[in-house]
Amino acid sequence: MGERVTIQEVAQRAQVSAATVSRVLSGSHPTSAGARARVLRAVKDLDYVVNAHARALAGTGRKTVAVLTRNVTSPFFSQVAQGVEYEATARGRLCMVCTTGGDNAREHEMVQMLREQGAEMVVLVGGAVENDEYRERMARYAQALAAVGSRLVLCGRPAPPPGVPALVVEYDNEAGAYGITSHLLTAGHRRIVFLGQLPGNSTSEDRITGYRRALFDFGLPPEAGRVVGTGFNKRQGYESMNTLLESGELDFTAVFAGDDEVAAGAMKALRKHGLTVPDDISLIGYNDDPVADDLTPGLTTVHIPAEEMGRTAVRLALRDDPGSEQERHLLGTHIVVRESVGRPA
Repeated sequence: MGERVTIQEVAQRAQVSAATVSRVLSGSHPTSAGARARVLRAVKDLDYVVNAHARALAGTGRKTVAVLTRNVTSPFFSQVAQGVEYEATARGRLCMVCTTGGDNAREHEMVQMLREQGAEMVVLVGGAVENDEYRERMARYAQALAAVGSRLVLCGRPAPPPGVPALVVEYDNEAGAYGITSHLLTAGHRRIVFLGQLPGNSTSEDRITGYRRALFDFGLPPEAGRVVGTGFNKRQGYESMNTLLESGELDFTAVFAGDDEVAAGAMKALRKHGLTVPDDISLIGYNDDPVADDLTPGLTTVHIPAEEMGRTAVRLALRDDPGSEQERHLLGTHIVVRESVGRPA
C-alpha cells in the first residue's frame, strides 16, 4: 500500500511497451497471448489500479450511472437507489450512490463531477421546493449533461420547465393522499389532523393538497383541513403529536401522518398519553416503509413504488433510442390496509 504504481512500471515488469499494457487492459486491440499473460501477471504482482479518469477520457472506462439523494437512511431514498442499482447491474453498469444532505451547492458540485467522469445518467431523488431557482438549476443540469451525452433523471422530483431535456419518473402523490384520506372519511371520521409538514417541499405540499381535496369532496369546510407540526422523521412526529396532546385540543378522531416515520413517532406519543390506536385515535401514514408493518397495530398507509421508480428510470434512460426531449412517466400508488383505522370513538 505504498505509492501508486504507474503503467510504465507494469510495462517494465511485463517486458512490453506501455501502449501494449493499455491495449491489454482496455481490450480495445488484439494482443498476443504471451504478452497478455505477462501484463496480467504484472498487474497482479504490482497491485496496479487503472486510472479511472484516464480511461474515461479514452472512452474505455466502465459505464456508470449515479444516484444523488439527500441521505441513505430514509427507506424511500434507499429503495429508489436500490432499484437503480439492480437495473444498472442487470445492464452491465456500475452504480454510484452519493448523498447531498439537502445542500444545493454540494448537489451542484456532484453533478459537475459526474459530468466530468462521463456518467451515462444522473438520477436526482426526492422532493424539492419548486421555485424559479429550482427550475433554473434543473435546466442547467439537464443541458450540461446532455452536452456530453448524459441524461438528467428526476425521481419523485418536480419536473423542470417544458423543453428541458430531462426524464421525469414520478408517482401520483396527491392521488395517494386523496385516496387514504377518503379511507378515513368513509370510516366515519370528520375531524382529521394532518401531522408533519415540510413547508414548500413538493412531496409534503402534494399530500396536503390531496388531503384537503378529499375533505372538500366529502362536503367539509376549508377549516376542517388542519395541518400541524413539521418534519418527516420519527422524532419530529413524536414531538409534534406530544405538543398537540399537551395543548389539550383533543378535538380530532384521526391523524394523517406525513409519512410512516412520523406515524411511528405519533403512535409513541399517543401511548404516552394513554391513548390507543385505533380505539381512541385512528392513524394513517404514507410510503409503506418497513416500519409500517412492524408497528403494533400495523399501520394503514400508501404504498409508493419506490424501487420500481429506480428501475424504470434506468430502463427508460438507457433504452436504445432514449430521445432528447423531456419525458414524464407517472407511476400509481395504492392503499395498504392494516389495523390502525377504526370507527370514530
